[in-house]
Amino acid sequence: MYAGTATASVAAAALLGAGTLLMSVTDAPGTDTTAAGRSTAVTRTVAARSTTADDTATATPAASGPAPAVFAHRGASAYAPENTLAAVDKADALGFDWVENDVQFTRDGVLVVMHDTDLKRTTDVEEVFPDRAPWAVRDFTAAEIARLDAGSWFGAKYAGVRVPTLRQYLDRLGHNGQNLLLEIKSPEIYPGIERATLQVLGEEGWLDPSHVRGRLVIQSFGADSVRKVHEERPDVTTGFLGTPAVADLPSYAGFADQINPTYTSISGAYVAAVHALKGPHHKPLRVNAWTVNDAAHALRVAGFGVDGIITNTPDVVRAATEVREATG
Repeated sequence: MYAGTATASVAAAALLGAGTLLMSVTDAPGTDTTAAGRSTAVTRTVAARSTTADDTATATPAASGPAPAVFAHRGASAYAPENTLAAVDKADALGFDWVENDVQFTRDGVLVVMHDTDLKRTTDVEEVFPDRAPWAVRDFTAAEIARLDAGSWFGAKYAGVRVPTLRQYLDRLGHNGQNLLLEIKSPEIYPGIERATLQVLGEEGWLDPSHVRGRLVIQSFGADSVRKVHEERPDVTTGFLGTPAVADLPSYAGFADQINPTYTSISGAYVAAVHALKGPHHKPLRVNAWTVNDAAHALRVAGFGVDGIITNTPDVVRAATEVREATG
């Protein structure tokens, strides 16, 4: 289902003029189809839908404005195995500065980059450790996880790709000159993960002024987790993943600079309500919507006035929103 080359950008620009839906790769709760053609379960919880009046806006809004920032979700995960260094490099090759990832603890307290709380979907853990069900990340040491193949499930060319530690991931981003939207995954099962994440970021040079000013955002679905990060490092930009009710937004503005909802849960009115508030750094709250993977939905969400779009297909979203900006 995914186009496996960088020519998708050109294709998007051509198809948009005819109003053609470029790709149908939405982040539905049921399945997420990889480039290898395999359908796998999506584990991300979809936030509650907003019920504001213009939630049923047309797929191509008339409003125009600057193109939203584009974040490569788990790296360029339509084109390389998610959350691996290969996906980071693919995002870099496509020209994207911002990369999103997920971090979790191993049994011995090492931070690794992995989305699911178990290792089954994106590694060969069932073959390597057949007697270790349910194969939860937190039940394996970093050395054990380093033995796993995290690429073959996606395609034969990625056989042998490994699960990176957070330190390895940061090193690759630094080498490429990329920025990081870091998600603290399932903080309720990983006590102390906020402080540990900040410690690694600090030791790897990611909490110096240049990174904190514009190269790092830490987000989570856990409001308490985001609050802890803000309390530990109030200079760091933070984001809450979800769609709080409009009446509750002022309380989030006390510790979060961004409200980052699923794209299916928002409207223009909701985005405007978020923008009307200022966060802990005395700037208007920002909105980064996820996970938008086709041109039509990218246009629709851009029309709501979001600041950023998180996507598995960053080239497709960039092509769609740049066409909108140029022709608006």
